[in-house]
Amino acid sequence: MKWKGKKIGVIMGGFSEEREISLKTGNAVVEALNEKGYEVKPVVAGRDVWEKLKESELDVAFIALHGPMGEDGAIQGLLEWMGVPYAGTGILGNALALNKTISKQLFKNHDIPTPDFKPIFKKDPNALEKTKKDLKLPVVVKPASQGSTIGLSIVRLEEELEEALELAFQYDEEIVVEDFIEGALLAVGVVGETTLPIVEIRPKSGLYDYEAKYTKGKTDYLVPAPLALEQQKLCKSIALNAHNALRCRGFSRVDLIINSEGNPTVLEVNTIPGLTETSLLPMAAKQAGMEFGDLLETILETVN
Repeated sequence: MKWKGKKIGVIMGGFSEEREISLKTGNAVVEALNEKGYEVKPVVAGRDVWEKLKESELDVAFIALHGPMGEDGAIQGLLEWMGVPYAGTGILGNALALNKTISKQLFKNHDIPTPDFKPIFKKDPNALEKTKKDLKLPVVVKPASQGSTIGLSIVRLEEELEEALELAFQYDEEIVVEDFIEGALLAVGVVGETTLPIVEIRPKSGLYDYEAKYTKGKTDYLVPAPLALEQQKLCKSIALNAHNALRCRGFSRVDLIINSEGNPTVLEVNTIPGLTETSLLPMAAKQAGMEFGDLLETILETVN
């Protein structure tokens, strides 16, 4: 393996709302790569990340930073400026994927199905009135540039809308209001140019929110998802198209909804999905016969 004997920096932490999840991902990656015999240097990122990276003298970086500063192209730009190669999507792809307004506009341009949506900006004094105009409930309200369903609400009654907007605006200056699609929630992992077995996500509460994602026993996962072969092929094709439309590389996780008529629609693409042994991408990889350490090694092999 080309990175054996080289110093691999696992960058984690940061200062986004997803810091704790990032630390879990990063520590899991460090442990697994150590077990595979790699020389691994944990780098806990803060405002001093430049100094830490310079001191570490890395040969390659594995980015485990979720949310802003990790999935918006910022850390990737710093690494490129320093001349350090890194696993995963580059500056442009991260910036495109993290902003849900831009990514959904690109999906539309590439004929990739995605729920109809409307961007709303905090600086607009008429944000609430504009949102109510032509509103067709239920809708999903979420920050444009956050992950882990932070700040997300499903609005079924018009009187719930103002509170949902206020919650989302706590996390971003821009939010997305999109049609709520009833159906099965799916995750399609992409590694290299290969799609992994599909995971169906069944939160016991009915809402796959932060608590359902990160509390053991709150959600059931079916892998492979119980879909007909043609539905599997369609979902994987759409997921790979979304991955490529956003200029992703190396790996990603594409989240979709498939309705009762069997029509899939893309919700978002995660350029740095959770990478603990119980996260969705490793779960799918295991179903494909790839253990966690092997998955990480495969991702590293995509680095030029």
